[in-house]
Amino acid sequence: MSKIKPYKDSTLGKKAQVTKMFDAISGDYDGLNRVISFGIDIKWRKKVVKLVKAKNPETILDIATGTGDLAINLAETNAKKIVGLDISSGMLAIGKEKINKKGLESKIEMILGDSENMPFKDNSFDAITVAFGVRNFETLNNGLKEILRVLKPNGIFVILETSVPNKPLYKQGYTFYTKHILPVIGRLFSKDRSAYSYLSESASVFPYGEALNNILRENGFINVKDFPQTFGVATIYTSSKP
Repeated sequence: MSKIKPYKDSTLGKKAQVTKMFDAISGDYDGLNRVISFGIDIKWRKKVVKLVKAKNPETILDIATGTGDLAINLAETNAKKIVGLDISSGMLAIGKEKINKKGLESKIEMILGDSENMPFKDNSFDAITVAFGVRNFETLNNGLKEILRVLKPNGIFVILETSVPNKPLYKQGYTFYTKHILPVIGRLFSKDRSAYSYLSESASVFPYGEALNNILRENGFINVKDFPQTFGVATIYTSSKP
């Protein structure tokens, strides 16, 4: 698994660096994401919500919830309780403001916590989601094992993550954009110059498609499927717990 970290000259571990990075860019994150993805990420999240909603979950956990975009979208389901978990207090603070403005504080709870050591009992959630977060886990297998632990049997686990297009023309365009354009946009609009270089670099090397499917299976998930989005620049993965 890749050892790419946000700050190449730092002695901190990946988890501490990711926390520092997201705290630093929390104020820019939502607006910059809309620019970088041309707003298509909104459409992808709606598809995640549709998949979760079809399972009629009562309890949902959104890991790496950030500023709460997906958690807020998941409020469209009939779930009685939604928990957003993140290691960045800066991102959570903005998420809480958004939730309060929408009057969803009774339905969505935002918690500061580590996805690889979660403060929940076994079999706690009917559905678990992670949008653009699994590649930031310090140890992917540890995070997936924790997710399996707190997911209820037959519960649904949905990942939305960046991926690389397979068709040569789309792949070339994607590589050029993520390698040359995305970091420049990040440097222009974010006070953390390393953050968007890390986000694009980590996306380019993270396993996707059948490679990630196999990692999910190796960690105990079943009914694993992947659904490439927008020429393959992102992929939605669904799986469940035996």
